[in-house]
Amino acid sequence: MHPNWTWVFRMAWRDSRRQRNRLLLFVASIVVGIAALVAIDSFGDNLQRDIDREAKSLLGADLVIEGNQPLPDSLLPLLDSLGASRRAEAVNFVSMVFFPKGERTRLAQIRAVEGGFPFYGNLATTPPEAADAFGKEAAALVEKTLMLQFEVSPGDSVQVGEQTFEVLGRLDAAPGRAGIAGSIAPVVLIPEKFLDATGLIQPGSRVFFQYYFQFPEDAEVDLLAAEWLEPALQDGPFDYETVASRQEDISEAFSNLTTFLNLVAFIALLLGCIGVASSVHIYLKEKHHTIAVLRCLGMRSRQALQIYLVQVLVLGLGGSALGVLLGSLLQFSLPYVLGDFLPLQEVSTDLSWAAAGAGLLTGLLVTVLFALLPLVKVRRVPPLKTLRASFEGEAEGKDPLRWLIIGLIVAFVCSFTVVRTGELRALSFPVALGVAFALLAGVARLLTWSLRRFFPRHWSYLWRQSIANLYRPNNQTLLLLVTIGLGTLLIATLFFVQDLLLKQVEFAGAGNQPNMIVFDIQTPQREAVARLAREHELPLLQQVPIVTMRLEAIDGKTKQEARADSTRRISRWVFDREYRVTYRDTLIESEKILEGEWHGEVGEDGTIYVSIAENIADNMQVKPGSRLTWNVQGARLETVVGSIRKVDFNRVQTNFFVVFPKGVLEKAPQFHVIVSRAASEAQSAAFQRAAVQAFPNVSVIDLSQILKAVESVLAKVSFVIRFMALFSILTGFIVLISSVALSRFQRIRESVLLRTLGAVRRQILAINALEYLILGFLGALTGLGLSVVFSWALARWELEIPFEPNWLPVLTVLLVIPLLTVAIGLLNSRAVVTQSPLEVLRKEV
Repeated sequence: MHPNWTWVFRMAWRDSRRQRNRLLLFVASIVVGIAALVAIDSFGDNLQRDIDREAKSLLGADLVIEGNQPLPDSLLPLLDSLGASRRAEAVNFVSMVFFPKGERTRLAQIRAVEGGFPFYGNLATTPPEAADAFGKEAAALVEKTLMLQFEVSPGDSVQVGEQTFEVLGRLDAAPGRAGIAGSIAPVVLIPEKFLDATGLIQPGSRVFFQYYFQFPEDAEVDLLAAEWLEPALQDGPFDYETVASRQEDISEAFSNLTTFLNLVAFIALLLGCIGVASSVHIYLKEKHHTIAVLRCLGMRSRQALQIYLVQVLVLGLGGSALGVLLGSLLQFSLPYVLGDFLPLQEVSTDLSWAAAGAGLLTGLLVTVLFALLPLVKVRRVPPLKTLRASFEGEAEGKDPLRWLIIGLIVAFVCSFTVVRTGELRALSFPVALGVAFALLAGVARLLTWSLRRFFPRHWSYLWRQSIANLYRPNNQTLLLLVTIGLGTLLIATLFFVQDLLLKQVEFAGAGNQPNMIVFDIQTPQREAVARLAREHELPLLQQVPIVTMRLEAIDGKTKQEARADSTRRISRWVFDREYRVTYRDTLIESEKILEGEWHGEVGEDGTIYVSIAENIADNMQVKPGSRLTWNVQGARLETVVGSIRKVDFNRVQTNFFVVFPKGVLEKAPQFHVIVSRAASEAQSAAFQRAAVQAFPNVSVIDLSQILKAVESVLAKVSFVIRFMALFSILTGFIVLISSVALSRFQRIRESVLLRTLGAVRRQILAINALEYLILGFLGALTGLGLSVVFSWALARWELEIPFEPNWLPVLTVLLVIPLLTVAIGLLNSRAVVTQSPLEVLRKEV
């Protein structure tokens, strides 16, 4: 080693001996950020490996063909010729299920399965033998959320339509199905051979068919599907999926999850970087006298920089290593925290050495980069500082090296964001954070300026001293306002958004809004179901007929011709979907005409004018006057677009993409929907029990059940977000603790002066408590203000919902955070009042 560097290392070691415990505090600032980074990277690597390894189990087969019609018999020979060795079918639809044990009903997703599905993986059931027994008799597997909600046990029964099934066991997991899906649409699995016995498949029923195929091990399924199957399916309402495409879709979906997790780790790491810069700034400010003495003895400014850079490098390496160790332990918890959102039954928890290495290098890089900002000021400490303590040296703004470092920090933050997310648009995230940091820093600067300019000289002694601490040398105003404000911003925004989403669901059932929809009513049942509703004192707010049909042509162009027309971008799905339309002669309150003219009846010349919702009109690329050709269950029907409507689809009522005039569809095969409002859950439950027993094919959507499902999902989502936000909050408090601890020596010297002048311990503690109370309250208040702005913008432009927040949770945060700041400040300020003045004076000498 070069002699100069040997001397630098020796001086760095000697200089750190006296205050080594204080140097270790700034290490904690980056530990949590690096731990979050390593844990998330390890989790992402393990998840991707498990997806690759379990790809076939996620699909359950080598190939799946799905659509809303049965697969034509003509396709089966083609699949056999391609080498398909086994086949299974699943019929999916929603229907009411009735549990006789508690006489309770629930809308559920029914899956009628046959053929030994899944071919890969297994159905996870409790008890385990229930999976093997399934399919041999009239018995069902019920998803665990339903089992727990209705306290159903194996051996009980469940009625699906007109068929009663014994409950074999609890369905805990199925191939490719995430746990959270059970909260939204719980599944009841029945053997397909008993499907007809349920009597649920009626004309107009919305049914989804899936066909699973297994091929020999050496078959190139993706190549066969692309070459032979895709041309055969392109004209029909079918899609197919292979193991590779499912693997790609899941990987893409969870890359979005890891992107979110990366942004969370980024916030924690950025807060840690601020803590590093602030801690080094406070530490070096107390070293100016020592540096000035060494400069008088002949040490160059470059050597002074090298001494403290070595200290930062060593501590940064140690903090990064500790963060890697903590992250390797923390990643064991992520599969449990995120388990409900994963389609895998089990996720590996192996440490990723690539993630560990990246975390170590990132920690070292950010430590050095952010510490350089205060470090370069060491070069400007003049020897004259030993004689004149008030000598400030050259102004910081004239140092071009500082501006270079600031540029490097900005470049690092932006590039780090893009690399971690893989998207340039993610730059909006650091920009938003930069705006938040700038606003918080601006509030801190404004506060210190205002206090200097308008100091309350006539206030009490304790208040004057505590307020003066906010702008005196070594003040913590900027650091604490930024860290506390950003933590409050994250917490309050979470509360705002969660509450706004829940309020949207609650609003749909408030006042006189409908909260119940009865559907799949066949025409012969219409009057009987309406009579049953009236018997249960349910108002008939709407009675709506629904006809199913398909779109054959737009302005004379079929699906193939529209696809070939590059001048008109018509979405492919508009030809593939099955439309459920209604007919009436008036608009309803959730609709508004944007273009054209409303036609409630057939035109005098026999022209049939239909009204199209604006969102689907954009996908169809139609406007008033465009011609649409429909296939109404085998009969062709020519229509003209008469108007484009804006429809509020958020309301709990029947809203339609397409509305026909009266006098056209009355004789077409149709089913009916009744919209009503139940005054209580008991009234709703009583009607549902009566309906499912009298009309097994009829289904009921109850808003109270939707609300519970949404609350359950949001509770799980908010738990994940809060858990991940804990990294940022914890880092913020670590920065708070370390900054207070590092400025303790300055507080001790001030305490000596105050105690020498006659101040007692109680007064000094009160001064410090008031200072931290002001900082905590202003930081929390500023963060809350920014949260209101960000949440309003999110509600206004992203969620498109009214901003009507619940203030109670965020006001609680506004009270808790300042009190917590005071507690931390006083805990770290104990040495201020415990050391005697004489002891401090001796150290000064």
